[in-house]
Amino acid sequence: MRTAAIPCLAVGLARNGHVRFARGYGLADVARRKRVTVDSIFHLASVTKTVTATGITMLVEDGRLALDEPVNRHLDFAVANPFAPDVPITVRQLQMHISSISDATYYEVDFRTPGRGSPLALGDFLRDCLVPGGAYYSAKGSFSAHAPGCSYDYSNVGYALLGYLGSRVAGLDFRAYLQERLFRRLPMTGLAWRLGDVPLARRVIPYEPGDGRARPTAPMGFPDWPAGMLRGSIAGFMPFVAAAANGGAVGPARMLNASSMAEMLAMHAPPGLPTWLSGQGVDWMESAEGGARHVNHWGGDPGVFTAAYLDPASTTGIAIFTNISATAASKGAIKAITRRLLDPDASSA
Repeated sequence: MRTAAIPCLAVGLARNGHVRFARGYGLADVARRKRVTVDSIFHLASVTKTVTATGITMLVEDGRLALDEPVNRHLDFAVANPFAPDVPITVRQLQMHISSISDATYYEVDFRTPGRGSPLALGDFLRDCLVPGGAYYSAKGSFSAHAPGCSYDYSNVGYALLGYLGSRVAGLDFRAYLQERLFRRLPMTGLAWRLGDVPLARRVIPYEPGDGRARPTAPMGFPDWPAGMLRGSIAGFMPFVAAAANGGAVGPARMLNASSMAEMLAMHAPPGLPTWLSGQGVDWMESAEGGARHVNHWGGDPGVFTAAYLDPASTTGIAIFTNISATAASKGAIKAITRRLLDPDASSA
């Protein structure tokens, strides 16, 4: 943490479907010298996608959705790649980032709302980005030139569409569905989708590196909440990590059956997979480091860098949250901590 100038870090470890360890280190608020605790709430950024993908898999497991069916069957607007209009976009393609939905326009337009949640509703955001005539729609900015299913293209907009799809299929806001079907079942406490729902006393201040010290920055709101807006503590999130590493079960509670969890973690290598990945599953990814392959997902936004790792063979799950933007040094720190925790000889936890 000192080397990477990380103000605070929270880390948790689970094995055999039980949380074995959770602890916070450093300052959640540097100016006030406020220490982080296991109940301090971080912005999880793109680690949110693992929760969204799990919720969609729950709907599949309940028979309300099929992985390989066209998403347009359930939407109230049509989504089609103009370069391959007759090739349907499926649920699985969205989950695996091979839907051909592009983030090009998403990164050109500044959708951030500093200090508060986005005023742009999810459905309006999606129509503006994906439907011809929308305020932000363009053929090349909204879709890749590859047909759906033919090439890897990591997509926040695609995951926003997954959350909207989840709401349509569940018959209620997908956040409410996840609260009832996932968070209460495990249970996972102290999670929030909206910044305004996070108690001030438990908020972690986000920081940007610069000038040799961390500088506070405003928390960001985005309209694509299924892709990266979940906030939570290490204590509240670890039951999910424990279950994901243990065939879908944590203690006596189960979020998915073992076969569904295994399908989420089955790795594939679609064309266009970036070199830093060795596989892509149902949102969970795999990367090779030091001769070993690790299932993981990282998250990053202004003032936040998070990671979750799974080793299903040893039923070990790890989550690490920090309150500073990703840098080469902080990435190195996360990897070093992960190596220690995944080595059974390095910790008695």
